[in-house]
Amino acid sequence: MEFQDRTLRCADCGSDFVWTSGEQAFFADKHFTNEPKRCKACKGKRVERRASGPAAGRDRTETRATCSACGKDTTVPFRPSQGRPIYCRDCFQQRKPRGSDGA
Repeated sequence: MEFQDRTLRCADCGSDFVWTSGEQAFFADKHFTNEPKRCKACKGKRVERRASGPAAGRDRTETRATCSACGKDTTVPFRPSQGRPIYCRDCFQQRKPRGSDGA
């Protein structure tokens, strides 16, 4: 199969970039079915963000609350929804479903 250079538009910055015939051959060899969405600069920025941690770039919300089960003051890493119970770490661990033991 013969490939020709193609011009694509970056999903992040909107600039045009060239998807070379060599890159297309590599994609075909690896059986990748989707064309690239980002130019090399935006792809590099995305990789850098992901490598710096799953919560990088996001503000972590800490909210003070009272445990619905034991009444102890606690903090939770989200903004509670009205009407939903809030549990401290200990009560939450007790409520988590246990894996089956094969019996």
